[in-house]
Amino acid sequence: MMPRLRTTASRVDVRRAGPDDAATVLLMVREIAAHEGDVSDVASDVDTWTAMLARPDVVVLLAERDGEPAGYVSAVRRLHLWLGRDILGLDDLFVRKGYRSAGVGRLLMTELAALAAPEQLAVRWEVREDNVAAHRFYRRLGAELRTKVVAFWRP
Repeated sequence: MMPRLRTTASRVDVRRAGPDDAATVLLMVREIAAHEGDVSDVASDVDTWTAMLARPDVVVLLAERDGEPAGYVSAVRRLHLWLGRDILGLDDLFVRKGYRSAGVGRLLMTELAALAAPEQLAVRWEVREDNVAAHRFYRRLGAELRTKVVAFWRP
């Protein structure tokens, strides 16, 4: 079982999501898409998430406060050709409104790091250039931010 963040008001538990959590994960994926601009970008559905959460290379950690979903971090284990070894490609870190600025994001990242540590897996992700708050947060974690243009192609 993963550690818990305790506050005076409540407790936040972090656990790995499984297929039974597909609807909850999809709800928060839609919330982050809406927050970032367009929920129509989300093409997955509950069946898709059920299948993805059964895969060993898909990692979704759920944060729950008093049984309610507070946020998640998602990553995919994949080969990094330059390193010649696997890494965790972080896809999303999302904390729901009402749970922000309470240490939930840090707890999710810490738990992802704990999963990566035994195999010394690096964690790599992208962050929007205009998301200054995220830049500050990631720097406080000790992450190195590099500038790069992201290309996305649907041939």
